[in-house]
Amino acid sequence: MVACEFSGVVREAFRERGHDAWSVDLLPTEVPGQHIVGDAMEAAYGGSWDILIAHPPCTHLASSGARWFKDKAEQQKQALEFFLKLAKAPVPRICLENPVGVASRLGPPTQTIQPWQFGHGETKATCLWLHWLPPLKPTKVVEGREPRIHRMPPGPDRWKERSRTYKGIAQAMAEQWG
Repeated sequence: MVACEFSGVVREAFRERGHDAWSVDLLPTEVPGQHIVGDAMEAAYGGSWDILIAHPPCTHLASSGARWFKDKAEQQKQALEFFLKLAKAPVPRICLENPVGVASRLGPPTQTIQPWQFGHGETKATCLWLHWLPPLKPTKVVEGREPRIHRMPPGPDRWKERSRTYKGIAQAMAEQWG
């Protein structure tokens, strides 16, 4: 199960390798496939999954929004509770993904990865909290290393574009954890 994923990127990487992968999000999927429009927490606790890769919303957790932290203590508390509840889901292998930020209050990430380690010439530090999964091994280190996500202009879909998992990272997850 891939929780909090509307893009289908991680789900499809696993399906391409023959796995019965499903994504769950409050939004419909952008790529037709096995997707549940609904509550990821309900699915995580109500299903029989062998792996959970979760992308909890980072709006109130990412350090990129630190200047607004003082005004959103309650939202941060709720976001941390959601993160922690996903971490405790009854699934044998779990990966929680989030940018550098407040989620580290719950414990340090197991690993921090960059898109440039997986074939994308960009920077975007991504933290992984892993339970019974090995750290991801880089698959294709490339040059370039542009902070495209950081420089993205404001717009109504900016949050969607910033939250997408890079295809190279999704493929590494499927190859190494599948």
